[in-house]
Amino acid sequence: MPYCLAYDAQGRELLANGNQRRIIGYFTSWRTGKNGQPSYLAKDIPWDKLTHINYAFAHIDASHRVSVNEGVAGNEATGMEWPGVAGAEMDASLPYKGHLNLLNKYKKLHPGVKTLVSIGGWAETGGFFGADGKRVASGGFYTMTTNADGSINTAGINTFADSVVAFLRKYNFDGADLDYEYPTTMAKAGNPLDWGVSEPRLKGLQASYRELMKVLRKKLDEAAVADGKYYQLTIASPSSGYLLRGMESFQAVQYLDFVNVMSYDLHGAWNEFVGPNAALFDDGKDAELAKWGVYGAAQYGGIGYLNTDWAYHYLRGALPAGRINVGVPYYTRGWKGVTGGTNGLWGTSAKSSQCGPGLTECGTGATGIDNLWHDKDEQGREMGAGSNPMWHAKNLEKGIKASYLGQYGLTAADQTGSYSRYYDATLVAPWLWNAQKQVFLSTEDEQSIARKAQWIVDKGIGGAMFWELAGDYAFDSAKGEYFIGQTLTTTLHNAFKSASAYGNKRAKQAMPSQAIDLQFELVDFKLGDQNYPINPKLKISNKSSATIPGGTQIEFQYPVAAPSNMADQSGAGLKVVASEHTGPNVGGFKGDFHTAQFKLPAWQSLAPGQSIDITLNYYLPISGPSNYIVTVGSQRFAIKQEYPNLPNGVIQ
Repeated sequence: MPYCLAYDAQGRELLANGNQRRIIGYFTSWRTGKNGQPSYLAKDIPWDKLTHINYAFAHIDASHRVSVNEGVAGNEATGMEWPGVAGAEMDASLPYKGHLNLLNKYKKLHPGVKTLVSIGGWAETGGFFGADGKRVASGGFYTMTTNADGSINTAGINTFADSVVAFLRKYNFDGADLDYEYPTTMAKAGNPLDWGVSEPRLKGLQASYRELMKVLRKKLDEAAVADGKYYQLTIASPSSGYLLRGMESFQAVQYLDFVNVMSYDLHGAWNEFVGPNAALFDDGKDAELAKWGVYGAAQYGGIGYLNTDWAYHYLRGALPAGRINVGVPYYTRGWKGVTGGTNGLWGTSAKSSQCGPGLTECGTGATGIDNLWHDKDEQGREMGAGSNPMWHAKNLEKGIKASYLGQYGLTAADQTGSYSRYYDATLVAPWLWNAQKQVFLSTEDEQSIARKAQWIVDKGIGGAMFWELAGDYAFDSAKGEYFIGQTLTTTLHNAFKSASAYGNKRAKQAMPSQAIDLQFELVDFKLGDQNYPINPKLKISNKSSATIPGGTQIEFQYPVAAPSNMADQSGAGLKVVASEHTGPNVGGFKGDFHTAQFKLPAWQSLAPGQSIDITLNYYLPISGPSNYIVTVGSQRFAIKQEYPNLPNGVIQ
């Protein structure tokens, strides 16, 4: 397999434009300019600064195949043209037009930049938008992967995977990025429009998700061999501790090149708790966590889990730092009618019943001039969310009444009061506060992005992913206002081009030089809200030809995103023997792992082919565990499951 075309001898990805860390920008299909609003086309992408571009979105059609509505005349992906727009001239050598033509046109000029097709998204996880612009409730990921009885839809998965390979080949993509929101067993967790198909399938979503990733990885690797081109498989991952509790131990990450963590939308107008969209760290004051008693509950160890640092450390339990990219938003979230807090921060929004489908109560999202990039409900009404590109937020901050307002049905008179910028260094979060209107807008700017970039570098993290390219800003001196630009992306690029190489090893400690074939798997998770405390079975299977004697010590590590109180319910005496961090995580975790140990009972050996189960007990979700060390007498072994290329260990 041509793995070496994308990775070096140390397993690190070969990255474009001198970057030592990934810079992944989502390029959305709908900013075509055809609706009279500003366009964002392939010509506008900062190709000289990025490592990856994710085209958003393709969808899954009613026959379980990936699609961009190619058969619809004038579709933006393969049928649209922009006559007279400099830089948007079609590449006549390609048999299709639209965004995909232009992506390949510019890719020829920047061959090191990888393009991936992102499939799904919030609106198209369980359906898709048809030729008339109306949503078709086809079932999407849910029905493609999972039958109505919860069993795996093997035929659907294979049909989809084959279509992904064909799509990548046809449109010259370097991989597929799955934005499946969400394969969790937590009830009513994804788009409310999908609940009719997702809810009956909850019990099967995790098994079918793993099968989907396994099959896709296999078919992409087979295509790579045939084509002499490596194909990447990535995902956009949730970052919420609530959603991740229903995703078992995220076993599917083993099939991925890397994970893009959606470490944003951590607070928003879906409830009344006013806080940052994408805080880097916890500050011990998160109003939502405080409301539900998280900080004071001993079992949580004082850990706040609505921040980027927590989400990164959650995944660190299963992955090297370099296979994790953290998300930053190039858009705002905001509320109106905010009372209390400090300049709005950790205040409370007035409750509303105008919440869209699925919710009967929510916060009051900012609207109008404070909600430029708003969605509409099925009746065509504006949905309050305080959603704006960062260039509009900068104009609000500076009191600039910009020339583009008319394109959004607004006038200068709509911009009232003053928007004062504030910054919390513990959270690493800027925001705008309009005291006159009681409007709070959570933002990002050079200060917060530079601090996050430095944290990424210091932690050895793989890089940054952002949603979306069209939200970045620059100051247009000719017009005297902010507009679409590349200031934030340049900030990332400047930090990453001088960075050290990212972390390419999961274990921080020296691992044994020999491995035995003892397999570990977390199984039998309870579903949804029943999965608390979290108490799966750790299934230990002897796949070797030697008997594992009683008294054998087993050690593993799990992430500090969960507190150091893991125990077992099987009498194995499991205990945490070392911790790189304990207590609250205000200002960030100080390390990555807890180390847990237990012993097989002296009377219980494990013959070849035999298995035993140890029932674990913990309180916040983890990925992994990992870095297993098996000690038999004075001999220490790694395991083949993690280190398949190590020499076989022989138990004396």
